[in-house]
Amino acid sequence: MLTRMTDAPATDSEAPQQTTPKVTVPKNLLAAVRGFVAREGGSAKAVLQPIGAAGVRITLVGESGGILGDRVVDDVAAAQAVVDAVDGLEAAEEWDRELISTVTPQKGHYAKMAGWVAGQKRFPKARNTAIVNPRYRDPGLG
Repeated sequence: MLTRMTDAPATDSEAPQQTTPKVTVPKNLLAAVRGFVAREGGSAKAVLQPIGAAGVRITLVGESGGILGDRVVDDVAAAQAVVDAVDGLEAAEEWDRELISTVTPQKGHYAKMAGWVAGQKRFPKARNTAIVNPRYRDPGLG
């Protein structure tokens, strides 16, 4: 059977149903983020940063103390689901001057982030010696 075409908008029953897949976030991850927000006075900011195949890093910045925390989830949808599920957590658009100025790393944070380099007394020779030290520079580089 043929039907006549009209310019009238389609009714809801004629429109294709689009369902968004439900994003599930591990309960232990939500508990950790909720605990962080509670320790920081009930509010924190989250910066969502894609880190390639590993997923998305949620970097947390506590509002009261500026303490840093982070968790990694599979994708941006899961990261947004974490932000939506935790009361007092607000997504920041980016690392701006105001947010960076509130960060106060804990004592020892820099050494922890440096990893094996933190306790070294001697370091390996730089791989870019030809660029850094003019004595080793290639005459063709100018």
